[in-house]
This record gives sequence, structure tokens and C-alpha cells, in this order.
Amino acid sequence: MATADPIDDIDARPGSVTSLLRTVLATYVRPLGGWIAITPLIQLMADAGVPAPRTRTALVRVKAKGLLHAEAREGVPGYAFTEQAHPMLVRAHQRIHHPRAMSSGEAWCLISFSIPEQLRDLRHQLRRRLRYFGCGTVSAALWVAPHYLTEEIEEVLQELGVREHCTLFAAEEIRPLRDLRTSVAQWWDFTELAALHQGFLDRHAEQITRLQHPRPHEAFSLWVRALDQWRLIPYNDPGLPAQLLPADWPGLVATPLFFRLRDQVAPVAAEHVRALTATTSGIRAPLPAHFEECSVAELARTA
Repeated sequence: MATADPIDDIDARPGSVTSLLRTVLATYVRPLGGWIAITPLIQLMADAGVPAPRTRTALVRVKAKGLLHAEAREGVPGYAFTEQAHPMLVRAHQRIHHPRAMSSGEAWCLISFSIPEQLRDLRHQLRRRLRYFGCGTVSAALWVAPHYLTEEIEEVLQELGVREHCTLFAAEEIRPLRDLRTSVAQWWDFTELAALHQGFLDRHAEQITRLQHPRPHEAFSLWVRALDQWRLIPYNDPGLPAQLLPADWPGLVATPLFFRLRDQVAPVAAEHVRALTATTSGIRAPLPAHFEECSVAELARTA
């Protein structure tokens, strides 16, 4: 049976030290070949506003979670991603940098499950993960999502070891008792989702207008914290059609803002990471100027 302690950080609190560390690792260590020396990693976290002792404590946590293991290369101590971290890293990259939005008339995925009482802990884990991955709750044992999330849902079921207790359906049409827009508002918590988008807008909408050629370390800190706040949103928000969303949906403004911020700040932040890893580790892999645009296949080759 697969682990019931998933490596995806469902309980991540944006802005926490552990969350910032996971963001730095997932964003920059993959393009560096999946490994980073301790010294530049500690410095990058310091540049994001985290003191070294707190970074070391967070490293213990993410190692215990199964994301990293200690590994020295050519006598230089550092950290590398574990093999089991690979699916999560690919999922995160795809969700954050290549989000999908459902169009009217596209198919749905229905997830039905019946998990024995003796496995109720797994049942709880499954519900938490389905919610985290953007699925809506039709009933306690019937969930719904855009069909394009089917592959990720399959991965979740396999990782939790509950696939044998679940059945997936591809549905071209859903016919609730009331109209679909009303039902969708009951299946998803739009208030919570809107608050995530609005929180990002409140923090970064004015900030982007003040960007005037930030220095690399400033761009790095700004981008890491923006990305850290954003990275849970494309997981929780499934990308439903606009006609099924509430009026004045903040996601229609927040999403373009995120990508505008990425285009303006991320390349400058990458310069900082490139310079730091080149001068402190002695070992480095090429870091693309726009590494966020790496394809999933390219990410898989670095696993």
C-alpha cells in the first residue's frame, strides 16, 4: 500500500518558514539538477528574510516529510530531492505555470469511493487531498472535478493506496436537481477560493506598479514570497468556466497579475540564484533564464 502521509504539503501556510523553503526548493533546485549545496541554500533563505537557524529547523521538517535527503557531491555537503518527491514537483510545476481553465461543455470527472471503516484514516486523507486538488463535494463519497484533472486524481488514489476502493466516471453532462451554477456553488467553497485570490491581489496589485528595475536579491525576495502565496491557489481552484463562477470573480484578475509579476521579476531573481550558486558551491548545472517555462518532460529528465 502506498503512503498515507503524502508529500504534497496540504497544510502549508504561505509565508511560514517551511512553506518558503519548499517554494525555494521546488522553484530553483530542479533547474540546478535536483541538488543544491547547503551554503547557497541557507543564503537564499536569508535573502528571503529567514535566519539560518530557522532554515535549518525547516530543513529537518522537509527531510522528515520525504522531500529531501542529505547528499554530498565532490566533498560539498548539500541536499537532493528524493525519488518520491518527483511526482509532486512535476504536478506543482504544471499547476502553477501551466494552469488549465474549463470551458463550457467540457467533460467532468466524478470520483466515487467506498472505503471500509477500518481504513477511516485513509478516507479522511483522501477527502483532504481531493479538496486540496480542487475537487468539489457532491456528497460525502461522491466528488467532482474538471475532466482534465483525472490523471492527477489517479495519482492521488495510487499514492494513498485507495485506488481499489474508488471508481472514476467521465461525464459529458451533469444534471443536478437545480441549475448547474447553483449546484456548483454548493460543491465548491467559493468564499474561501475568492479570499485566496483577493489576498494575492491585495498584497501584490500595487506592488507590481512600483517595480522599477529591482536589484537581483530584491527581485528574488519579492518573487519567492509572491510565488509562495500563489502556489496553493491553482491547486485549490479547479479553473471552472466563467459562467459558473460568482460575479466579479477575483481570480480573473489575480491570475493575469501572477503571470505579469512572473514575467517582470522571475528572470531577475534567476540572475541572483545563478550568481550565488556559481560562487558558493563550486558545482552547478545551467540555470535557464526563464526556467519556469521548462516543459514537464524536461523536468522529468532532472529527476
